Amino acid sequence: MKIYIDGIWKDSSNQAVLNKYNPSTGEVIDTFPAATKSDVDAAMDSSEEAFKSWSEMGSPDRAKILYRAADLIARSRGDLENLLTLEVGKIKREAADEVDGVLDQIQYYAEFERKLTGDIVEGTTPDRKIFQYKVPYGIVVAITPWNFPAAMVVRKLAPALLTGNTVILKPSSDTPLTAEWLVKKFIEAGIPKGVLNFITGKGSEIGDYIVNHKKVALVTMTGSTSTGQRIMQNASSNMAKLILELGGKAPFMVWKDADIMKALKSLVWAKYLNVGQSCIAAERLYIHEDIYDNFMSKFIKVTKKLSVGNPETSDVGPLINKGALSDMEKTVQEAKNSGYKILTGGAPPVLQGKFGSGYFFEPTIIDNVDQKSNLFQNEIFGPIIGTQKVSTMDELYEKANDSRFGLASYLFTESPELMLEASEKVRFGELYINMPGPEASQGYHTGFRMTGQAGEGSKYGIGEYLKLKNVYVDYSRKPLFINTINNSVFDNL
Repeated sequence: MKIYIDGIWKDSSNQAVLNKYNPSTGEVIDTFPAATKSDVDAAMDSSEEAFKSWSEMGSPDRAKILYRAADLIARSRGDLENLLTLEVGKIKREAADEVDGVLDQIQYYAEFERKLTGDIVEGTTPDRKIFQYKVPYGIVVAITPWNFPAAMVVRKLAPALLTGNTVILKPSSDTPLTAEWLVKKFIEAGIPKGVLNFITGKGSEIGDYIVNHKKVALVTMTGSTSTGQRIMQNASSNMAKLILELGGKAPFMVWKDADIMKALKSLVWAKYLNVGQSCIAAERLYIHEDIYDNFMSKFIKVTKKLSVGNPETSDVGPLINKGALSDMEKTVQEAKNSGYKILTGGAPPVLQGKFGSGYFFEPTIIDNVDQKSNLFQNEIFGPIIGTQKVSTMDELYEKANDSRFGLASYLFTESPELMLEASEKVRFGELYINMPGPEASQGYHTGFRMTGQAGEGSKYGIGEYLKLKNVYVDYSRKPLFINTINNSVFDNL
């Protein structure tokens, strides 16, 4: 594969490449360029030049390109689904769902083509007005994660491009192929030269440089909290606007009056979707003591039935890389060392053939985990969940909110009063009541605390890519009198 700078597909300036591995087998499936700082500079220059004409194009014309991109993706969606299975290890159903999300997001953002409005505000006198325009920032650096590599790319590209910004896309080194495939569709749809540049490589080598670049106006990134903190430090030198979706530690709360089957089905989705590699994954399970044993027996039984292996035919695919697999093994060993009981799972499965070298781990449930443990305080990002009993709503709220993260949360109850109360007391950017996720395009995907800042989705998310410009106008023909000076100095001029 290649990088794409100023309308040309090319190798990195030093010809260096990195390996891309298939997480299902551990085999190398391709190489991709390791871009250099000079490649970043070239992309910045190209983006800066293209911004002049792209920002002046009407949003309806920009939307036409987005609609064409969606149509091109839809026509060959099977190729994208297969690529997600190959590159990420997504099972077939999840790959299809992600492509549905890709198309939905492009369509949703493109529909804002005639809805980007400003305001006219009254001035200090009747013949003065303040015109408040929404204008694009300029060059947007989009840094995307590997867990939903297609959906996250378009969730950043579509609103940024529609609003007149130019974009430099830097995907995760674990998923460069999906990003390249999508970039090609946007180019085929008619994105002009320089409006969308695409670079790949190690974040450790070009990551700091790209967000610290003097030409960057906005950085949008989905990833770890530690990476987000580093970006904040680097982007501060240029005062770039930041949109950061970082870590999550979602509490999954089941009250004693809950619909057990609805909660159970939602939990299996929320925990094991994408092998638990999701920012909105259920990572802490709180169940009322009256139903704990009944609920847990069902959850364990269902979890044991989930097949792990070949993503073409199984319920649970592989983790993204060897490092993630090692993290799961360390997490379980730490739990054992702490005396916690492993109710099911807890190890890599024994698989035959080529999948025996893949990065698979069994869905794992750990009983009665301490609130202050690593399992309940740090993001696991895998198919492991710890459990706790609760007896009162106050206890539930206190424990659910006891997290440095604040993205998603889940509550199951049949009480309208508790639904409303939890809406106020559960301090997370998203609360799913009696349903699983994921977030909708028309919802504002945002979090509290260390989960980041700003957000994506909805009219509020598209507004993140625009800034208000104020123009003060006096259209009277009256002489101007300024109170703070002696106006007589203007006499006899």
